[in-house]
Amino acid sequence: MIVTHLFYFFTATKIRFFPSGFRDDPNYEAEGIVPFVANSPFMSFFYTKSAPEYKEYKLKEGEFNEAKHQWHVENNTYGFSHGLGILIMAIGILTFLGIFSPKIGLVGAGLAIIMTVGTLSFLVTTPEVWVPDLGSGEHGFPLLSGAGRLVIKDTAIIAGAIVVLSDCAQRILKQKK
Repeated sequence: MIVTHLFYFFTATKIRFFPSGFRDDPNYEAEGIVPFVANSPFMSFFYTKSAPEYKEYKLKEGEFNEAKHQWHVENNTYGFSHGLGILIMAIGILTFLGIFSPKIGLVGAGLAIIMTVGTLSFLVTTPEVWVPDLGSGEHGFPLLSGAGRLVIKDTAIIAGAIVVLSDCAQRILKQKK
């Protein structure tokens, strides 16, 4: 029974990560992660422009503005996003392959944990994850904005990655006996 549950979990992890890699590919998705990356002390070096500057170049989903688009090209917004998409798909594939090879699954789950810790760090580094003070009196911690709710879902991913990591480690240890 536990094997069946883990199979579903490995599969769900693969399904979660693989489409996310494609999701980060469209320009509007790349533009959407700029506040997270630009404000992160761990990732901001991927961009060529400084953190506060991006606010002037925000685009709504589906909107096109040549000058703002060009700023994102110069900022490496799209290049970083494409690389991130490839990384996310690779992590999903490695984790899924853990069904067949615990060593590969261990690597995938370990990478998923590292990536998820990085994502959850945005809760500390990105001002846009908290509801702004717009006069209602309801703002700041613990009220998450849409961006914050996008980030907090990664707590489920890290929990699953820990389960996959422990299962793979357990199978590796049993193989050594």
